[in-house]
Order: sequence, then structure tokens, then C-alpha cells
Amino acid sequence: MSATAPRIVVVGAGLAGLRVCERLRAAGHDGPITVFGDEEHPPYNRPPLSKELLRGTTTVDKLAFKQRPATEDVTWLLGTPVTAVDLTRREVTLADGSSAAYDGLVVATGVRARRLSLDGEPGTRHTIRTIEDAQRVARNLTAGTRVVVIGAGFIGCEVAATAVGLGCDVTVVEPLSAPLERAVGVEVGREVQRRHEVRGVRFALGRTVTAVIDAGEHLEIELDRGSRIPADVVIEAVGSQANTEPLAGQGLDLSNGVLCDAGLHPLRDGRAVLDVVVVGDVARFPVHGFGELPLRVEHWTMPTDMAAHAAASLLAGIAGGRADEAGFAPLPTFWSEQYGVRMQSFGVPSQGLDDVRVLEGTLGEEAAVGYHRDGRLVGVVLIGMARRMVDFRTAVSDARLTELAELAPIDATVAAG
Repeated sequence: MSATAPRIVVVGAGLAGLRVCERLRAAGHDGPITVFGDEEHPPYNRPPLSKELLRGTTTVDKLAFKQRPATEDVTWLLGTPVTAVDLTRREVTLADGSSAAYDGLVVATGVRARRLSLDGEPGTRHTIRTIEDAQRVARNLTAGTRVVVIGAGFIGCEVAATAVGLGCDVTVVEPLSAPLERAVGVEVGREVQRRHEVRGVRFALGRTVTAVIDAGEHLEIELDRGSRIPADVVIEAVGSQANTEPLAGQGLDLSNGVLCDAGLHPLRDGRAVLDVVVVGDVARFPVHGFGELPLRVEHWTMPTDMAAHAAASLLAGIAGGRADEAGFAPLPTFWSEQYGVRMQSFGVPSQGLDDVRVLEGTLGEEAAVGYHRDGRLVGVVLIGMARRMVDFRTAVSDARLTELAELAPIDATVAAG
């Protein structure tokens, strides 16, 4: 290890932090890398928390990502939260008041579960974001347990499917008219609802929770218009909140994660901070070919897609330059598994909710559903149909290439692959 190589600090010990460490080493950085993480656990896989860990079909040890030889010399300081970042002094402050200097900084702070502002004791309501969250919930998911899930997004639907599969009595409360409505639209959302209902899950749609009341031996979920649902376990699955607090007061746009440029550098008073990159769920950055507004993309694959570009951008920025940004155009991809059926998406379906078409198959069985903006394909959701995954992923990529070629022909290659 070179004694004169830049010191890099990574704030966040999740998947994004791990992947950037790997790519920094692959890019030739042989200087010290120190990772600070809030949790006591090394980087682990979060999607199984709402499925396999709740069901008891996996263990905590199996969730941990395998450490690669290239990062064995990285210093991991787990259970060591960073409370503040000073971009001018180039240092981070830790919870114990000590500080650590850096030459290059990776912000990979991720998100936390959003909580509702409700009457009643917050401790009676669970979330699913960490290993400890899932373990607490799993201990209570036994046959006959009355479970109320607040929120019918992907986490809420996965938890509901897991709980009913364990014999629980499950009700999902959702203020919109269908599960997953914001992500995949009403038509697909209602098909998801049907699949849950045939297995016994009940939905209270178009309703909001006003209070969670401790009624002694059980809880009462009070809804708008006054009705109540009895519950033994209450799980909030109402989205996420970006962990931006350590960056407060630094002149950054933290209104929805950290606003970045195409190099994943945060923008300070409109100018890129070249010795810092932001990676993972907390980053809001331009996603070429999917509108003009920067997006925050909370998909499991995104940290891996971003890591190589972030590493190149950071090393170039430390040296006072900029990396080539032309080839950075990750394709947003997500999946969810419910009742043994995999739902997979490519692109940004939420940008095409006004023009949704079944491209192949039928919703009641297997289907490919296309989402269009101004007549152009911007996303595809597959219900099953794994054999057609590559074809529809290519279709979304090709549609993006066409749009970029029309908008800026010289930059069309950014969307290739």
C-alpha cells in the first residue's frame, strides 16, 4: 500500500459502500480506505429480510456478502456512525466526537424506513429495514396472529405474502386505490391484489391510519372515518427516508437524497464537489433517457451499476479532473417475489402510467406489461415470463437509445447495454 496514496473514507457500510470499495481497488487505488457503518453487521443482502428471513428459511450468516480478496485490507469500523461531514475541512465527525480526515469521500448512507406520525406508542409498530427489524417481526409471525400491514408497496406486499403463508390473519391498509399503484399502475396493482386475496389477505384501500391504540391484550388500528381493525402485530411499510443528516449545512441540495451531477459528484451551490461521490439509494442523479429530472433509484442492482463510475469519478476528482461520463447510463431494474412468482421491471414504469399495455400473455397468468410516455416505451413489468427477460430488457434499452439519438445524436451511445 502506497504511503502517499489518497485517503478515502466511505460513509455507509451497506452494499453501495462495499461495491465502491471493490471498484476503487480494481481501478488501481492502493491507498487506505476506511468504511464507517451505523450497524454492527458487515454488508448484507436486504431483499431476503421481508421474505426468507421472516419465514425462517435463511439465517443472518447467509445474508452477509462474501468479502473479496481485493478488499481484505479495507478498514471496516462497524457500529461507528458518522454524524457530520465538513466538505471544506475534508473530515467526518463520529458519534463519539472524534474525527477522521479524507482526501476522497464516498457517501453511501442509504435510507431508513419512513415512519408515520400517529397517535399511540411508536414502539408498537414495526418496520422491515434491518436484520434486527426482521428478527423482531419474525418472532411474532405465528399461525393465527392478526397482522396489519400499513402500506401496499413492494415491502408491504412481500411482508403480507410471507405472513399469510405462515398462517397469519393479514390486512393491508393503503391510501391509494390499488397495491403498488405508484410503481406499476392500477391495472397491474389490481392483479397483485387479486393474487393476495385468493390466499386470504384483506385490503382496506383508499384508507389511512389515524392512530394505533393499545387496547390491552391487542392493538386497535384506527382508520379515517372511524373504523378499527384489531391487530397483534403492526408493520409500517410506507416508504423510505434518505439518510442525509450528516451532510446538513454544507450547501448541498438534500431535498430528496443528495442531488448529484452525471459524475455522481454532489452539487454544492450548483458546482460539483469533485473529491466526493454519492452512491446507492441516497443519490439523486440524471438517468439518461428517462426524462430531464434527476432520479433517486432504490433498486438492489443500482449500487453495483453505479460503483465503477463512482470510483472512476472519485479518483479523477481527487486528482483535480473529471472522469469520462459518456458511458454511464444504468438501466433501472427491480424485482419482487410473491407467492413464488417473480415480478421484474426494466426502465421506469412510473413515467408511463397513463399508457399501459399488455404486450404479451395475460395478467391473470403470466404477462409482459409495457409503459409508454408520448408513445415510447419507458418501462416493462414482467409477471413471471422469465424466459422473455432478455428480450424485454433489450426492448426498453433500444427505446431509450432511440430517444437519446433524437435528443442529442452525439450522445446516443450512453445508453448502449
